[in-house]
Amino acid sequence: MRTLAGKVALVAGATRGAGRGIARALGEAGATVYCTGRSSRAGALDAARPETIEETAELVDAAGGTGVTVRVDHTDEAAVAALVARVRADHGRLDVLVNDIWGGDALTEWGKPFWELDLAQGFAMMERAIHTHVVTSRHAVPLMLERGGLVVEVTDGAFAGYRGQLFYDLCKATAIRLAYAMSVELAAHPVTAVALTPGFLRSEAVLDHFGVTEATWREAIAQDPHFAHSETPLLVGRVVAALAADPDAAAYAGRALTCWDLARHYGVTDVDGAQPHWDEHLDEAVEAILASDAPSADDLFLLAVRKPQLDFDAGRAEQRARIEAYLAARARSRS
Repeated sequence: MRTLAGKVALVAGATRGAGRGIARALGEAGATVYCTGRSSRAGALDAARPETIEETAELVDAAGGTGVTVRVDHTDEAAVAALVARVRADHGRLDVLVNDIWGGDALTEWGKPFWELDLAQGFAMMERAIHTHVVTSRHAVPLMLERGGLVVEVTDGAFAGYRGQLFYDLCKATAIRLAYAMSVELAAHPVTAVALTPGFLRSEAVLDHFGVTEATWREAIAQDPHFAHSETPLLVGRVVAALAADPDAAAYAGRALTCWDLARHYGVTDVDGAQPHWDEHLDEAVEAILASDAPSADDLFLLAVRKPQLDFDAGRAEQRARIEAYLAARARSRS
Protein backbone atom coordinates (compact mmCIF):
# COMPACT_ATOMS: atom_id res chain seq x y z
CA MET A 1 0.00 0.00 0.00
CA ARG A 2 3.04 2.33 0.31
CA THR A 3 2.73 3.36 -3.33
CA LEU A 4 4.20 6.82 -2.64
CA ALA A 5 7.14 5.82 -0.43
CA GLY A 6 10.01 8.20 -1.07
CA LYS A 7 7.69 10.81 -2.62
CA VAL A 8 7.28 14.35 -1.32
CA ALA A 9 3.94 16.16 -1.26
CA LEU A 10 2.80 19.64 -0.39
CA VAL A 11 -0.81 20.11 0.69
CA ALA A 12 -1.58 23.82 0.80
CA GLY A 13 -4.59 24.21 3.07
CA ALA A 14 -4.11 21.02 5.08
CA THR A 15 -5.63 22.24 8.32
CA ARG A 16 -9.05 20.67 7.94
CA GLY A 17 -11.61 19.28 5.52
CA ALA A 18 -10.46 17.86 2.19
CA GLY A 19 -6.92 19.12 2.72
CA ARG A 20 -6.55 17.18 5.95
CA GLY A 21 -8.02 14.05 4.39
CA ILE A 22 -5.68 14.32 1.40
CA ALA A 23 -2.62 14.82 3.61
CA ARG A 24 -3.57 11.83 5.72
CA ALA A 25 -4.13 9.59 2.68
CA LEU A 26 -0.81 10.62 1.14
CA GLY A 27 0.73 9.60 4.45
CA GLU A 28 -1.07 6.25 4.20
CA ALA A 29 0.68 5.77 0.87
CA GLY A 30 4.06 6.45 2.51
CA ALA A 31 4.75 10.03 1.38
CA THR A 32 6.43 12.85 3.23
CA VAL A 33 3.72 15.50 3.40
CA TYR A 34 4.28 19.20 4.02
CA CYS A 35 1.08 20.38 5.74
CA THR A 36 0.63 24.11 5.41
CA GLY A 37 -1.98 26.57 6.54
CA ARG A 38 -2.50 29.50 8.86
CA SER A 39 -4.04 27.70 11.85
CA SER A 40 -1.30 26.46 14.13
CA ARG A 41 -0.80 25.66 17.78
CA ALA A 42 1.56 28.59 17.65
CA GLY A 43 -1.46 30.78 17.03
CA ALA A 44 -4.61 29.99 15.07
CA LEU A 45 -6.00 32.74 12.86
CA ASP A 46 -9.46 31.15 12.73
CA ALA A 47 -10.68 31.32 16.30
CA ALA A 48 -13.98 29.69 15.27
CA ARG A 49 -12.28 26.38 14.41
CA PRO A 50 -9.99 24.29 16.63
CA GLU A 51 -8.10 22.33 13.94
CA THR A 52 -4.38 22.95 13.38
CA ILE A 53 -1.74 21.92 10.87
CA GLU A 54 0.08 20.12 13.69
CA GLU A 55 -2.91 17.83 14.22
CA THR A 56 -2.92 17.06 10.50
CA ALA A 57 0.79 16.22 10.51
CA GLU A 58 0.23 13.88 13.45
CA LEU A 59 -2.48 12.09 11.44
CA VAL A 60 -0.02 11.76 8.56
CA ASP A 61 2.53 10.20 10.92
CA ALA A 62 -0.06 7.84 12.41
CA ALA A 63 -1.07 6.73 8.92
CA GLY A 64 2.49 5.71 8.10
CA GLY A 65 3.91 8.77 6.39
CA THR A 66 5.98 11.70 7.57
CA GLY A 67 4.13 14.89 8.38
CA VAL A 68 5.93 18.24 8.27
CA THR A 69 4.22 21.43 9.40
CA VAL A 70 4.98 24.87 8.04
CA ARG A 71 2.77 27.75 9.03
CA VAL A 72 2.25 29.74 5.83
CA ASP A 73 -0.09 32.47 4.69
CA HIS A 74 -0.26 31.62 0.99
CA THR A 75 -1.32 35.15 0.11
CA ASP A 76 2.25 36.15 1.07
CA GLU A 77 4.42 35.38 -1.94
CA ALA A 78 7.67 35.66 0.00
CA ALA A 79 6.39 33.14 2.54
CA VAL A 80 5.42 30.71 -0.22
CA ALA A 81 8.82 31.13 -1.89
CA ALA A 82 10.51 30.39 1.43
CA LEU A 83 8.35 27.28 1.87
CA VAL A 84 9.36 25.91 -1.53
CA ALA A 85 13.00 26.75 -0.83
CA ARG A 86 12.76 24.67 2.32
CA VAL A 87 11.26 21.71 0.44
CA ARG A 88 14.06 22.01 -2.13
CA ALA A 89 16.73 22.13 0.59
CA ASP A 90 15.20 19.22 2.51
CA HIS A 91 14.48 16.88 -0.40
CA GLY A 92 15.43 18.43 -3.73
CA ARG A 93 12.12 17.35 -5.17
CA LEU A 94 8.35 17.76 -5.05
CA ASP A 95 6.11 15.04 -6.46
CA VAL A 96 2.59 16.13 -5.49
CA LEU A 97 1.14 19.61 -5.06
CA VAL A 98 -2.41 19.99 -3.77
CA ASN A 99 -3.99 23.43 -3.86
CA ASP A 100 -6.84 23.18 -1.35
CA ILE A 101 -6.85 26.63 0.23
CA TRP A 102 -10.42 27.92 0.54
CA GLY A 103 -11.32 30.01 3.59
CA GLY A 104 -14.50 31.30 1.99
CA ASP A 105 -17.27 29.79 4.09
CA ALA A 106 -17.65 32.81 6.36
CA LEU A 107 -17.45 35.15 3.35
CA THR A 108 -20.11 33.52 1.16
CA GLU A 109 -23.39 35.44 1.24
CA TRP A 110 -25.88 32.84 0.07
CA GLY A 111 -29.30 33.94 -1.13
CA LYS A 112 -28.26 37.38 -2.40
CA PRO A 113 -28.07 38.51 -6.04
CA PHE A 114 -24.66 39.74 -7.13
CA TRP A 115 -25.72 43.39 -7.06
CA GLU A 116 -26.33 43.15 -3.31
CA LEU A 117 -23.12 41.33 -2.38
CA ASP A 118 -20.41 42.82 -0.19
CA LEU A 119 -17.58 43.39 -2.66
CA ALA A 120 -14.88 43.43 -0.01
CA GLN A 121 -15.96 40.00 1.20
CA GLY A 122 -16.15 38.67 -2.33
CA PHE A 123 -12.71 39.94 -3.28
CA ALA A 124 -11.27 38.54 -0.04
CA MET A 125 -12.73 35.16 -0.99
CA MET A 126 -11.09 35.37 -4.41
CA GLU A 127 -7.74 36.26 -2.85
CA ARG A 128 -7.91 33.25 -0.56
CA ALA A 129 -9.28 30.70 -3.01
CA ILE A 130 -7.73 31.83 -6.32
CA HIS A 131 -4.69 34.04 -5.72
CA THR A 132 -3.19 31.60 -3.22
CA HIS A 133 -3.46 28.75 -5.72
CA VAL A 134 -1.70 30.78 -8.41
CA VAL A 135 1.05 31.95 -6.06
CA THR A 136 1.67 28.45 -4.75
CA SER A 137 1.77 26.84 -8.18
CA ARG A 138 3.99 29.62 -9.50
CA HIS A 139 6.67 28.79 -6.93
CA ALA A 140 6.15 25.05 -6.39
CA VAL A 141 5.79 23.73 -9.93
CA PRO A 142 9.37 24.63 -10.98
CA LEU A 143 10.52 22.10 -8.39
CA MET A 144 8.49 19.44 -10.19
CA LEU A 145 9.48 20.07 -13.80
CA GLU A 146 12.50 17.78 -13.97
CA ARG A 147 11.24 14.68 -12.13
CA GLY A 148 7.54 15.17 -12.89
CA GLY A 149 4.53 14.97 -10.64
CA LEU A 150 0.90 15.80 -10.04
CA VAL A 151 -0.84 19.11 -9.35
CA VAL A 152 -4.37 18.90 -7.93
CA GLU A 153 -6.73 21.86 -7.82
CA VAL A 154 -9.47 21.02 -5.32
CA THR A 155 -12.82 22.46 -6.39
CA ASP A 156 -16.54 21.96 -5.76
CA GLY A 157 -18.41 20.36 -8.64
CA ALA A 158 -17.04 19.27 -12.00
CA PHE A 159 -19.83 20.95 -13.99
CA ALA A 160 -19.69 24.13 -16.09
CA GLY A 161 -22.99 25.48 -14.75
CA TYR A 162 -23.67 27.92 -11.92
CA ARG A 163 -23.02 27.24 -8.24
CA GLY A 164 -25.57 29.61 -6.74
CA GLN A 165 -23.47 32.60 -5.64
CA LEU A 166 -21.34 34.82 -7.84
CA PHE A 167 -18.05 34.84 -5.93
CA TYR A 168 -18.37 31.22 -4.87
CA ASP A 169 -18.93 30.26 -8.49
CA LEU A 170 -15.95 32.32 -9.66
CA CYS A 171 -13.66 30.67 -7.12
CA LYS A 172 -14.67 27.08 -7.79
CA ALA A 173 -14.88 27.47 -11.56
CA THR A 174 -11.49 29.19 -11.62
CA ALA A 175 -9.87 26.23 -9.88
CA ILE A 176 -11.02 24.09 -12.81
CA ARG A 177 -9.75 26.63 -15.33
CA LEU A 178 -6.40 26.83 -13.54
CA ALA A 179 -5.93 23.09 -13.90
CA TYR A 180 -6.72 23.30 -17.60
CA ALA A 181 -4.54 26.36 -18.25
CA MET A 182 -1.59 24.86 -16.38
CA SER A 183 -1.97 21.59 -18.25
CA VAL A 184 -1.63 23.40 -21.58
CA GLU A 185 1.64 25.01 -20.52
CA LEU A 186 2.86 21.79 -18.90
CA ALA A 187 2.25 19.70 -22.01
CA ALA A 188 5.97 19.46 -22.74
CA HIS A 189 6.79 18.53 -19.14
CA PRO A 190 6.13 15.39 -17.07
CA VAL A 191 3.74 17.23 -14.71
CA THR A 192 -0.01 16.54 -14.77
CA ALA A 193 -2.46 19.19 -13.56
CA VAL A 194 -6.08 18.28 -12.79
CA ALA A 195 -9.06 19.64 -10.89
CA LEU A 196 -10.84 17.33 -8.47
CA THR A 197 -14.11 17.63 -6.58
CA PRO A 198 -15.18 15.60 -3.57
CA GLY A 199 -18.81 14.74 -3.02
CA PHE A 200 -20.91 15.65 0.02
CA LEU A 201 -18.01 16.02 2.42
CA ARG A 202 -18.31 15.18 6.09
CA SER A 203 -15.82 17.84 7.08
CA GLU A 204 -15.34 18.94 10.66
CA ALA A 205 -17.50 22.01 10.05
CA VAL A 206 -20.29 19.99 8.40
CA LEU A 207 -20.36 17.50 11.28
CA ASP A 208 -20.57 20.40 13.72
CA HIS A 209 -23.38 21.96 11.68
CA PHE A 210 -25.45 18.80 12.08
CA GLY A 211 -24.47 18.36 15.72
CA VAL A 212 -22.89 14.95 15.16
CA THR A 213 -19.43 13.37 15.13
CA GLU A 214 -17.86 11.03 12.62
CA ALA A 215 -18.86 8.16 14.90
CA THR A 216 -22.51 9.29 15.02
CA TRP A 217 -22.87 10.92 11.59
CA ARG A 218 -25.76 8.69 10.50
CA GLU A 219 -27.96 10.38 13.10
CA ALA A 220 -27.93 13.48 10.86
CA ILE A 221 -29.66 11.65 8.01
CA ALA A 222 -32.96 12.43 9.72
CA GLN A 223 -32.16 16.13 9.24
CA ASP A 224 -30.98 15.74 5.64
CA PRO A 225 -31.60 12.46 3.78
CA HIS A 226 -28.87 13.36 1.26
CA PHE A 227 -26.35 13.04 4.08
CA ALA A 228 -26.67 9.26 3.72
CA HIS A 229 -24.55 9.66 0.57
CA SER A 230 -21.82 11.75 2.18
CA GLU A 231 -18.16 10.81 2.51
CA THR A 232 -15.23 11.45 4.81
CA PRO A 233 -12.36 13.66 3.65
CA LEU A 234 -10.19 10.54 3.59
CA LEU A 235 -11.97 9.25 0.47
CA VAL A 236 -10.91 12.16 -1.73
CA GLY A 237 -7.47 11.80 -0.17
CA ARG A 238 -7.24 8.16 -1.19
CA VAL A 239 -8.31 9.13 -4.69
CA VAL A 240 -5.50 11.72 -4.85
CA ALA A 241 -3.00 9.12 -3.61
CA ALA A 242 -4.16 6.63 -6.24
CA LEU A 243 -3.95 9.26 -8.97
CA ALA A 244 -0.46 10.28 -7.85
CA ALA A 245 0.68 6.64 -8.04
CA ASP A 246 -0.89 6.04 -11.46
CA PRO A 247 1.78 5.94 -14.20
CA ASP A 248 -0.95 6.83 -16.70
CA ALA A 249 -2.29 9.85 -14.79
CA ALA A 250 -1.28 12.15 -17.66
CA ALA A 251 -4.36 10.92 -19.52
CA TYR A 252 -6.40 13.10 -17.13
CA ALA A 253 -4.39 16.29 -17.73
CA GLY A 254 -6.47 19.45 -17.66
CA ARG A 255 -9.70 17.69 -16.77
CA ALA A 256 -12.23 18.32 -14.01
CA LEU A 257 -12.47 14.98 -12.23
CA THR A 258 -14.84 13.65 -9.57
CA CYS A 259 -13.98 11.73 -6.45
CA TRP A 260 -16.85 9.33 -7.07
CA ASP A 261 -15.80 8.32 -10.58
CA LEU A 262 -12.13 7.91 -9.69
CA ALA A 263 -12.94 5.98 -6.52
CA ARG A 264 -14.66 3.38 -8.68
CA HIS A 265 -11.90 3.45 -11.28
CA TYR A 266 -9.14 2.86 -8.75
CA GLY A 267 -11.14 0.63 -6.41
CA VAL A 268 -10.75 3.12 -3.58
CA THR A 269 -13.17 3.02 -0.64
CA ASP A 270 -13.99 5.23 2.30
CA VAL A 271 -13.20 4.23 5.88
CA ASP A 272 -16.43 2.21 6.04
CA GLY A 273 -15.87 0.53 2.68
CA ALA A 274 -18.40 2.75 0.90
CA GLN A 275 -18.07 4.30 -2.56
CA PRO A 276 -20.75 7.01 -2.61
CA HIS A 277 -21.50 8.36 -6.10
CA TRP A 278 -22.87 11.88 -5.74
CA ASP A 279 -24.02 12.40 -9.34
CA GLU A 280 -25.94 9.12 -9.42
CA HIS A 281 -27.62 10.04 -6.14
CA LEU A 282 -28.60 13.49 -7.40
CA ASP A 283 -29.98 12.05 -10.63
CA GLU A 284 -32.11 9.59 -8.66
CA ALA A 285 -33.26 12.29 -6.25
CA VAL A 286 -34.22 14.63 -9.10
CA GLU A 287 -36.14 11.91 -10.92
CA ALA A 288 -38.05 11.04 -7.75
CA ILE A 289 -39.07 14.67 -7.26
CA LEU A 290 -40.12 15.06 -10.90
CA ALA A 291 -42.38 12.04 -10.48
CA SER A 292 -43.99 13.51 -7.36
CA ASP A 293 -47.26 15.38 -7.26
CA ALA A 294 -46.56 16.81 -3.82
CA PRO A 295 -42.96 18.03 -3.63
CA SER A 296 -41.73 19.52 -0.38
CA ALA A 297 -40.14 22.94 -0.11
CA ASP A 298 -36.77 21.18 0.18
CA ASP A 299 -37.51 19.24 -2.99
CA LEU A 300 -38.28 22.42 -4.93
CA PHE A 301 -35.15 24.07 -3.56
CA LEU A 302 -33.03 21.15 -4.74
CA LEU A 303 -34.50 21.45 -8.24
CA ALA A 304 -33.93 25.20 -8.29
CA VAL A 305 -30.28 24.69 -7.31
CA ARG A 306 -29.72 21.78 -9.68
CA LYS A 307 -31.15 23.45 -12.81
CA PRO A 308 -28.36 26.02 -13.36
CA GLN A 309 -25.75 23.42 -12.45
CA LEU A 310 -26.86 21.51 -15.56
CA ASP A 311 -26.35 24.44 -17.94
CA PHE A 312 -23.93 23.27 -20.67
CA ASP A 313 -24.34 19.60 -19.61
CA ALA A 314 -25.37 18.01 -22.90
CA GLY A 315 -25.86 14.63 -21.27
CA ARG A 316 -28.47 16.04 -18.89
CA ALA A 317 -30.10 18.59 -21.19
CA GLU A 318 -33.34 16.65 -21.23
CA GLN A 319 -33.39 16.39 -17.44
CA ARG A 320 -32.70 20.11 -17.12
CA ALA A 321 -35.61 20.89 -19.47
CA ARG A 322 -37.95 18.74 -17.36
CA ILE A 323 -36.77 20.47 -14.18
CA GLU A 324 -37.46 23.86 -15.76
CA ALA A 325 -40.92 22.79 -16.90
CA TYR A 326 -41.74 21.26 -13.51
CA LEU A 327 -40.71 24.40 -11.62
CA ALA A 328 -42.67 26.60 -14.03
CA ALA A 329 -45.77 24.44 -13.55
CA ARG A 330 -45.42 24.68 -9.78
CA ALA A 331 -45.05 28.44 -9.98
CA ARG A 332 -48.22 28.70 -12.09
CA SER A 333 -50.15 26.54 -9.65
CA ARG A 334 -49.22 28.88 -6.79
CA SER A 335 -50.19 32.04 -8.67
